[in-house]
Amino acid sequence: LTLTLCFSVGQCGNQVGCRFWDLALREHAHVNKGLWEDSRWSGVKDVKQMYKINVLTYLNLQAVLVDMEEGVVNEILQGPLREVFDSTQLLTDVSGSGNNWAVGHMTYSSVYRDQIVDKLRKAAEHCDCLQCFFLIHSMGGGTGSGLGTRVLSLLEEEFPEVCRIVTSIYPSSEDDVVTSPYNSVLAMRELTEHADCVLPVENQSLVDIVNKIKHMSHSGKPGSMIKRDSTIISGQGGLSGAEKPFDAMNNIVANLLLNITSSARFEGSLNMDLNEIAMNLVPFPRLHYLVPSLTPLYTLSDVSVPTRRLDQMFSDAFSKDHQLIRADPKHSLYLACALMVRGHVQVSDLRRNIERLRLSLPFVSWNQEGWKTGLCSVPPVGHSHSLLALANNTCVKPTFMELRERFTKLYRKKAHLHHYLHVDGMEQSHFSEAISSLSSLIEEYQNLDASKGKLTPDAPRLSIAR
Repeated sequence: LTLTLCFSVGQCGNQVGCRFWDLALREHAHVNKGLWEDSRWSGVKDVKQMYKINVLTYLNLQAVLVDMEEGVVNEILQGPLREVFDSTQLLTDVSGSGNNWAVGHMTYSSVYRDQIVDKLRKAAEHCDCLQCFFLIHSMGGGTGSGLGTRVLSLLEEEFPEVCRIVTSIYPSSEDDVVTSPYNSVLAMRELTEHADCVLPVENQSLVDIVNKIKHMSHSGKPGSMIKRDSTIISGQGGLSGAEKPFDAMNNIVANLLLNITSSARFEGSLNMDLNEIAMNLVPFPRLHYLVPSLTPLYTLSDVSVPTRRLDQMFSDAFSKDHQLIRADPKHSLYLACALMVRGHVQVSDLRRNIERLRLSLPFVSWNQEGWKTGLCSVPPVGHSHSLLALANNTCVKPTFMELRERFTKLYRKKAHLHHYLHVDGMEQSHFSEAISSLSSLIEEYQNLDASKGKLTPDAPRLSIAR
């Protein structure tokens, strides 16, 4: 059954989406060798039809690609992935959003609203049982942040009952887009209001992970070379040919998406419905930012690191080095946590590791049993098992506070505001409301942090009269 519809919006969103589709096709080619066996490259005349049948049959996913520049989408259409998508799934313009949230959210959304809704409805018609929308975008530019969050609200308007999960790439403090703090804070308000779950990923965290892997692979130790088909660091093993800039970073996010969609694409003894993520991990509607961590991460490239034992994999998922934002969740407060495991792992392994880890992880007093687990029997290519952890944890607060600080530095000087206020429909109140929404969100996390360690007393028991 086709359960999920993926929207990629903006340059970054489509680059990540491209890597995801690339790796997902490779994964299914590996699992279904009898059907795939590289016939797509062997000169078969009806390769396009066969490709589409394979994608629709085995991936159980649909996609819509939106960008207000043509570059990335054209690259996809000129490569092997052109056989996966057709014009009904693509929407592009030529001029871009100029790194301006208002242009994406106001101008392009009014021009293309009807086309976006039409493509959304047509893609949804191809889904047997639409369970979830995925939106992939970045926060720092104009199209991803502006039009991306407008697409999010359109998903809510058209299909209010379908879960909306957003993967958002947050810019680093050294970002070369000077207006990225404005775009990110304006987008944050929309994410807080219209998403069911947001999986925040920081550019800087991706850079740190890739640099660490490259350092390990260049250490000169025997066997310290990157596998040609490594899903994390190398772009060479997929369908897209030679590695491009940012492929390594994008592959990490693509692996996050591979893991979270695995239960929709493969069978498992304890598969998790995607709509269960929001249902089980979000006790307060606005506090739906789930910190992702992946493992194995550093051993996904063929460096001289021994394969981690199963129990070590669970421990790694809660360590600072495996988080996709710069945070240490063990020193903050958990509201809930999901463990999505792939491969040769038993339910008893899951239970044993949760019991072992829970002693060192601070959970809110009213949700000490706040674990959700999923088990997909098909491991990633080349590995016996993998784990994606999604933590609803107050450790996201410093990321949001840093973003607020960078916004305030610009806004205090009214720097670059005129670029936004010249856009039809954009008013200064959008800025004040957005920063107010972010501050309110930070305060909610602070209030939870303040309760850490304070156990809610049990209700007094009735005493028996003697």
